Order: sequence, then structure tokens, then C-alpha cells
Amino acid sequence: MADKVFIFDTTLRDGEQVPGAKLAKEQKVEIARQLVALNVDIIEAGFPASSPGDFDAVRTVAREVKGPVITGLARAVRKDIDTLWEAVKVAKRPRIHTFLGTSDIHIQKKFKSDRDKILQWCVDTVKYAKSLCPDVEFSTEDAARTDFEFLCRSVEAIVKAGATTINVPDTVGYATPQEMAERIRRLKEKVPALDKAVISMHCHNDLGLATANTLAGILAGARQAEVTVNGIGERAGNAALEEVVMAIRTRKEVFGHLYTDVKAKEIAKTSKMVSALMGLPVQRNKAIVGTNAFAHSSGIHQDGILKDRSTYEIIRPEDVGVTAHTFTLTARSGRAALKHHISSFGHSLTDAQLDAVYQKFLAVADKKKEVKVEELEILVQEELFKVPETYRLEHIQVLSGTQATPMAALRVRRGGEVVEEASTGNGPIDAAYKCIERIVGHEFTLLNFGLNAVTSGEDAIGEATVRIRTNGTIFAGAASSTDIIEAAVKAYISAINRWVASEKREKAARKGKRKSRGKAPAPSL
Repeated sequence: MADKVFIFDTTLRDGEQVPGAKLAKEQKVEIARQLVALNVDIIEAGFPASSPGDFDAVRTVAREVKGPVITGLARAVRKDIDTLWEAVKVAKRPRIHTFLGTSDIHIQKKFKSDRDKILQWCVDTVKYAKSLCPDVEFSTEDAARTDFEFLCRSVEAIVKAGATTINVPDTVGYATPQEMAERIRRLKEKVPALDKAVISMHCHNDLGLATANTLAGILAGARQAEVTVNGIGERAGNAALEEVVMAIRTRKEVFGHLYTDVKAKEIAKTSKMVSALMGLPVQRNKAIVGTNAFAHSSGIHQDGILKDRSTYEIIRPEDVGVTAHTFTLTARSGRAALKHHISSFGHSLTDAQLDAVYQKFLAVADKKKEVKVEELEILVQEELFKVPETYRLEHIQVLSGTQATPMAALRVRRGGEVVEEASTGNGPIDAAYKCIERIVGHEFTLLNFGLNAVTSGEDAIGEATVRIRTNGTIFAGAASSTDIIEAAVKAYISAINRWVASEKREKAARKGKRKSRGKAPAPSL
């Protein structure tokens, strides 16, 4: 008999807790809609009580995204729960998700309390949440380090109070698969009330065991997996959606009758969208969605693949939406051919977007004669996920050498005006970044800089990524070019454009708040 594993996607909540991965409301909705196409069961859209902006984003997702259960996270306090309910109650299928630490470390160090008081707090919280919404999930935070007998007492009381899903998280990535499986198995044996609730896994990757621990819990009886796209999340991240789903799908002899409803062919597209919008590049050797996941360089491996793909591939790339691309394009390929190849990625562009990509494609094709499909896909992603261009690079010239002082001169378009600036620096990129800061009139701290070749060869497109910080907030930017200096400069400008867009949103929110305060209160009836 088939047995479904529910996929609870927390990319928009736990995934967004990565520094610099903050999403605008529109971006959250865009990712949520792609999660619908991926066919996840539950979307955790954010932490509504954390800020007015996140409340608005969660409420918009709840109102506009149809299909999955929509939830958010709330601390075990009435104000948080009320805020969460206000945000998600407009959804067709809302859920309240709340949590409280149950390990002695949390009870004693964080709450300065004792087990009996914490247990009563859990029960009271669930009862209150249940009075608002029939679907309530409760997370026993740090369950992997919670005394087992107390965990059993807590779970039994929480289920009897009305919780429909019990999350047993490995909050700090401490457990091993054997320990997690044993904990879930014994919990089911000791707490008969769990027959009325779904057990959920939420595992962090501090020891690199998040996916293994999640799968171990599922094999032991858990039926919900809390995951993120690309495995992003707090600290070392969470269990990766694509890894959990494809393990269950691929190893049928191990997972037997277990299955998920995820549409695997949407995995690659979802991965690229999340990476682009959050500014978090996927490592090349990442399982399932990394650039090298289906690449074979060893002669022995290539020979085996040519004879039978199953010799060295346990997953067909097309099963997760990756097409085995071997063709190249030239400036003579034409707009129709370009549109055809873009469609093969699973993207549908408007005429304006297609024209923008075509113009960029021609510029690259003129420089390197042949454009590989991987490079074309980078151009498409830049167009699909670009931020409003307050600043746009028009020209750059650099001077550098072992005996010369590095210099850069930039011409940047800012709205309707063109601004030029020059500067020296520790290197040509540093000099260019100083030019940009002078043009913007604001200094930023560069936290990270990365550069990767999209394809091989001396004329390959380079993709640059940066993370900058200002006033305690981190912004990410990415850009590509056959010229690595140009890519680096455009990436920095992209991050600054995100900062400008964020400033504009916050200014608009403050203005709206002032207007709402000026309104007379509605008369009571």
C-alpha cells in the first residue's frame, strides 16, 4: 500500500534566514508559485511577527498562492500566534506552526525554567492556536537533545491538546541517522496518541547529516519532511528538498511504498530560481542540482556512460529537468532558434524579455563567436531575475600592472543622467568599486567576492557574485560577462540596486504607516 511523505518547504522562512538572502514580497510570491509548480504540500512563507514587511509578504503568499497548505512560524506566545493567524487565515488551507524548546539546555539556559512549566506552556500554546485554526503544527525545538522520557510526555500532551503535526527537529544538527531513527521509532511506540498526528522531520546540516537524518526518520515512521531548495538555511543549512525527494524516488528497494507528489522535472528550474533571487550560488558538486552533478570527465566513466548510462548515473538528468546540452549557438542562429532553446530550459519569456536576452546574446556571440547553452541560460536567468536598474554600467576602463598603480574609470547611467568617476585601488576591481561608491555617495563593506567560469575555455563566460553590507543589512549581487572585470563591476552594481530597491520599499512602508496613524478610528457598533 502506497504511503505518502508530505513535503514541507521552508525555503521562504528558514532558507531566508541566511544573511543576505532577504527577499522582497514579489520575489517570495514568485518562488512560492514555482513551489506550486514543483507540487510541494506545505509552504512555510516566513515569520510574520519578525517584521511588518515579512507579515505583508506571508499574507500576500497566503492570498495569492493556491494549492499547498500555507503557514508561517510563530513563537509560543499569543502575540506571535495572532500575527501569524492574521497573515495566513486568508489562505484556502492555512496552518499555524509554533514552537518551544524542550531540551534541558533550552529550558535551563534560555528560559530559566523547569520541565513542568515548559510542558504546561506547550499545552496552553497549542490549545490557543487550535482555537483559531484546525491545522496546528508544534515543533519541540532541539528534540534531538531532549530527554527522551520528557519528549514522550510533551508529545503526548501536545497531541491531546489538539496538534495535528508534531515536528521532532534536530535543531543544531547533532544527531546521527541511527539515533534519529531510534528516537522516532521509540516515540511512536511510547506515545499511542501519535496515531492521530503526523510526525515531521526538520534536520539541520551542522555535521553534514541533515538529509541522512531526515530519511532515517522517515524510514522509522515520520511522514513529513521539512526541507529547503538547495539545502539553504540557518548556519550550515537544512536537508535539501531535491536530495530527500530523489532519494525516496531512486531507492525504491529501500523506501518501498513511500512516495512524494513532487514533480521532479521542476527541480532544476526551482533550484536556479532560488539561487538567482537569493543571490546564493549553488556549489558545483552539489548533489542533484550542481553543475557537475551529471558531468563526467574521467575516461573510464565516459566510456561507461557511452555504453550504458546506468554504469555511472543513478538519476537521469532529464528526470530533474536538466537537459543534456551539447549544441552551441552563433550570431546567425536567429531569434526563433534562441526562443526554441530557451523553451527547452522550461522558461517562457515575454517579447520584451526575449528581445533583451537576444541583444545580450548577440553581444556575447560577437565576442566569442560561439555561445554554449549553459552560457545562454545564464543570460536568461539574469533577465528573469534582475532587480530594478537604478544604476547601470555603460563603460569601464582599467589600468593595472605589477609596477603600476591600479586605476579604474567608469561611466554609469543613473536614471536619466550619466555619471563618470575615476579612482585608484589595491587592484582594478577595488578601484572600480571605489568609483561606484563615489557615484552612489555611500560606502559599503564587501563581505564576499566569488568568480566562476560557466563553461571551460579561455573565452568562457565568467559569473561574479558579491555580498555587501550596509547598516547591518547584507545584499547580494550577481552578473556575468566574458570579461571578468566587467562581471565583477556589474555584480557590485546589482547588489547596490538591491539596496536601493530595499530603501525605496522601506520608505514607502514608513510613509504608509504614517498615513494609517492619521486615520480616525472606525466607530464601534
